[in-house]
Amino acid sequence: MTASDTRVERRAAPKPARIPLGDRATYASREGRRAAGFTLVEVLVALLMMALLAGLAWQAMDGVARARDDSRQIIDRTTRLATVLAQWEQDLQGVIDTEAVPAIAFDGQTLRLTRRSERGVALVAWSVRGGRWQRWTQPPFVRSGELQEAWLQSQQLQGTEPGHLTLMEGASQWQVYFARDGLWSNAQSTGNLQLSGQPVLPNQPPPSAPAGSAPSGAASAPLPTQTLRDALPDAVRMVITLDGKTLTRDIALGPAGS
Repeated sequence: MTASDTRVERRAAPKPARIPLGDRATYASREGRRAAGFTLVEVLVALLMMALLAGLAWQAMDGVARARDDSRQIIDRTTRLATVLAQWEQDLQGVIDTEAVPAIAFDGQTLRLTRRSERGVALVAWSVRGGRWQRWTQPPFVRSGELQEAWLQSQQLQGTEPGHLTLMEGASQWQVYFARDGLWSNAQSTGNLQLSGQPVLPNQPPPSAPAGSAPSGAASAPLPTQTLRDALPDAVRMVITLDGKTLTRDIALGPAGS
């Protein structure tokens, strides 16, 4: 290689870029920042973005949890209401007229009824008081005198006596209607009158016949006194307000009431 060739190669080699004298300080500071890491402002911006994302994620999770709790409460309340309505229907379809007390009566606050049970006749009272829908009952009766006494006591119920069960909360008001001959009327109005017959429950145990007495068929028993009383309705309509929503339910009385 000759000297002239060496001079040509030296001339062809690229020369490093020259930085103006005024920009050298800026270039050096940029290179220093890149080597040192993020600035405080960049870190604060990143933290702010992470906090915003975390807040949005928390709101989403909280909304899902609240929706789940609300759905569970709605399901539980619907299930409870279905159970209460099933008990209401069961009580009405088991109504029986004992001739000792009214089979079913409504005074504007409490609905009282007598229904057949396996051990006798049960007295049941449904009422709405203090925002609560309640049901009260006592053990079945087998004597008409006991049933009449319990019926009188049920007219003084305050909602705190033993036997009261709170069925639903949020009940504001309710009304009951009776259907007779295809027409609905207020349960507190007088319905069709009919003559009372033989009581279903005895008032007291029958006395034992003394020895040597005449057969029971020889002497005629005294006839019961007949009085006019309201006939049983064909169906019962309940209109009740629960949590601001009106619920209407029509139930036909069962064959036990006739």
